[in-house]
Amino acid sequence: MLRPWNTILAIDFGHERAVYQQIADGIVTEIKKGRLRPGTPLPGSRVLAADIGVNRKTVVLAYEALIAEGWLETTGKSGTFVSAELPRFKDKSPETGYRFEFNQHAIQPLQGPVMANLITFNDGLPDVRLAPMEELSRAYKRIFQQKARWCMLGYGHEKGEERLRAALAAMLAHKRGMNVGPHNICITRGSQMALYLAAHTLIAKGDTVAMECPGYLHAWQIFGKAGAKMVPIPVDDKGMVTDALEQLCRNRRIKAVYVTPHHQFPTAVSMKVERRLKLIELSNRYGFAIIEDDYDHEFHFEAKSMLPLASMEHAQNVIYISSLSKLVAPAVRIGYITGPNAFIDSLAQLRSIIDRQGDTIMELAVAELMEEGAIHRHAKRAFGIYAERRELMDLYLNTYLSRQASYQQPEGGLAYWVTFNRPVNTEELQQKLLKKGVSVIPTERFSFDGKPLNALRLGYASLTPAELEEGIRVIGATVKK
Repeated sequence: MLRPWNTILAIDFGHERAVYQQIADGIVTEIKKGRLRPGTPLPGSRVLAADIGVNRKTVVLAYEALIAEGWLETTGKSGTFVSAELPRFKDKSPETGYRFEFNQHAIQPLQGPVMANLITFNDGLPDVRLAPMEELSRAYKRIFQQKARWCMLGYGHEKGEERLRAALAAMLAHKRGMNVGPHNICITRGSQMALYLAAHTLIAKGDTVAMECPGYLHAWQIFGKAGAKMVPIPVDDKGMVTDALEQLCRNRRIKAVYVTPHHQFPTAVSMKVERRLKLIELSNRYGFAIIEDDYDHEFHFEAKSMLPLASMEHAQNVIYISSLSKLVAPAVRIGYITGPNAFIDSLAQLRSIIDRQGDTIMELAVAELMEEGAIHRHAKRAFGIYAERRELMDLYLNTYLSRQASYQQPEGGLAYWVTFNRPVNTEELQQKLLKKGVSVIPTERFSFDGKPLNALRLGYASLTPAELEEGIRVIGATVKK
């Protein structure tokens, strides 16, 4: 409700037009401007009369006139509201009358529709029902109960809270073999923001960037917005084909290579050791940066998890991006990026321009959970659950889709890559499945040139065993037809 009304409805008591008509005209004007929308409750006649300094009967007359014209309606004893169905009028709102030009930023979404009672195979998100919400809420509360809590309400460091950066540096050293410190880590609102900052710090218009194909749609969009000329490099069952990358380096200068080596997006394959060594060698020989997106490092189920490229000897040019969003929950927007000191310093300055700092309280709360081991305990618990669901996914795929498609159980990650035995338009398949209560992501958008991949990326971690079985059964039956 817009208040106070005496500033909204300008009443001229000396005007020849009756006061109740001026009130009615003012309300209609506010409706036409869009500031009073259908269903908006209006003040009671006594309240409005007191606000604008008139007799209650004057307001009643104005309301009655507007009700008769269809602008207002009453609902029993609930009061008076702007009508759900307004009389026809010419829309002169600013939305239809602007004259300036602007850049269009429409992008193709990655995720499919998410609705209640819909079995959704996302791109590999965690099950938010497992998130350590009680521990996080208690840590949040403790932060606010500190005696010096007022110190946290001002501006912080553009790289993020040092306490969280120190906790991340310790984790990266102990779990991922990386030699980093708080000074060359920058906290971001998720890994996508980190990738955006990296691209706009690294890339000048016209620079060539090599991209995995099939690959990550949002990465293509980000580098495209930064002005890069992108060249696709094929991916096979050993990861990015480094021989193809070497051939590109011989023909033109490249500025960077974007890779997801641990669990390639979308195929989920892990880059083999010989390819990793070759990529590092090419980077040092030709002087390009490697942007390593390690989006779900914790969930590797086969043998020992490979360490990041950034941990390897002679990996001088690696910019490493990861996130806690996949580990805790997507709504916890904490990503991070590390790399050479000078690069991170420059990136942090760009971050301060578009977003002065992150969520200080959330960063401190997560740092506390990391320090006391709560994040590690959650990761261990989630790992066990996802490992079971991975095995069930394998069982259901074999039961319901083995005659229509082929797949390899991925070494890690939270999604399977399933390739159909015959051509399948996954855009059309998505629409057919939606009618049957199942949502998938069309994979034409993972192809650099938009050509069909005849495959689906099926995230399994966020679905219960019953949902997994029913979803795969429906996909199998639909493809069979």
